[in-house]
Amino acid sequence: MAAKLDHGSGDDLAENSEINVTPFIDVMLVLLIIFMVAAPLATVDVGVDLPASTAKPQPRPDKPVYLTVKSDLSLAIGNETVPPGALGDALARATNGDHEQRVFLRADKTVPYGELTNVMNDMRKAGYLKIALVALESVGGDGGR
Repeated sequence: MAAKLDHGSGDDLAENSEINVTPFIDVMLVLLIIFMVAAPLATVDVGVDLPASTAKPQPRPDKPVYLTVKSDLSLAIGNETVPPGALGDALARATNGDHEQRVFLRADKTVPYGELTNVMNDMRKAGYLKIALVALESVGGDGGR
């Protein structure tokens, strides 16, 4: 604590109403160091298995449009096989040209993530931005393992 000494007033010390900010600066520096050390530890690479979900099922529309990526990387809308490069036209026929309709995307467990991303990019190029990923419902909390 700091106090001003007034030699003319005898033994009485005048109160100092200024705040000493040195302890606050020390605390802030310590917190800064803690967060700088802890922030890189917060990001952890975790292996994921996406085909099963314990999320509450959402209500389905009356006539959902299912786009399926098979294990051989061929595509199908409903039960019809989609020729390569004709995804946009096939989606337009299935949705009657409604680009706001949600398309349910299903993929085999063995389909590489990059291939699934390529299909979603093709859907985006065709104007379909509302994509729902379909997974198996899992009863337990183990993610379907």
